[in-house]
Amino acid sequence: MDYGFENGKELLDLCRKRKKKKGQIMALREMEISGKTIEAVRNTMKEKLQIMNAAAKKGLDSEMKSVGGLIGGEARKLNAWNEKNTTLSGNTINEAVARALSVMEVNASMGRIVAAPTAGSCGIIPGVVLTAGERLGLKEDELVEGLFAASAIGLIVVQNATVSGAEGGCQAETGTAAAMASAAAVQMAGGTPVMSLHAAAMAFKNVLGLICDPIAGLVESPCQKRNALGVANAMVSADMALAGIERVIPFDEVVEAMYRV
Repeated sequence: MDYGFENGKELLDLCRKRKKKKGQIMALREMEISGKTIEAVRNTMKEKLQIMNAAAKKGLDSEMKSVGGLIGGEARKLNAWNEKNTTLSGNTINEAVARALSVMEVNASMGRIVAAPTAGSCGIIPGVVLTAGERLGLKEDELVEGLFAASAIGLIVVQNATVSGAEGGCQAETGTAAAMASAAAVQMAGGTPVMSLHAAAMAFKNVLGLICDPIAGLVESPCQKRNALGVANAMVSADMALAGIERVIPFDEVVEAMYRV
């Protein structure tokens, strides 16, 4: 297999050997496995981006109520607060968080979302990718490339550990999503594949040991708030990596540590 990789080291080796970004390697891997054209593969990811975008907007415009009744309206509240006040976290992070809250509300009200990598963490990647794209003035194709970069990180975790909150705790679920989102953000901002792995490692390390403790067994609370945390974690980790700050522990070892925990 020309574009197969099992871990972060192999992914970086492929990026160097092929002189391509992480997202491009992941798209070519999908083409190789599926037998589809690269255009068909990108169009499928484009459809996922459109679903993410619709879910990220829905809760900003209307107040939804979850099936369990534990969440609903948080995205709209934060969006309104962000638009009318001087916030402590700043507009960019609050916009990203509001989108993440919206996606979680859509999920909890039985709407259509993209499980990225799971339903319980579905707001983090849309929140970060859509907001980063807007902030950087990127085109749709560049956001799609960001999603492929995120997918490469998710694939590594799945192959070496787990993304299931039930199996590995929320560190595995929202932790993986934050790592995926941070890697996407770095690529979208023009960072190198190495920087992307630095960001992913830092985002993951920030939530090691985080337990999964959903109230009443529903993916509503505290899951929604942890998606908010995951967005902030991903964006801060991306900025640190882009600034030249490096992780001390390699990404692959962080994934192993998470699984052992």
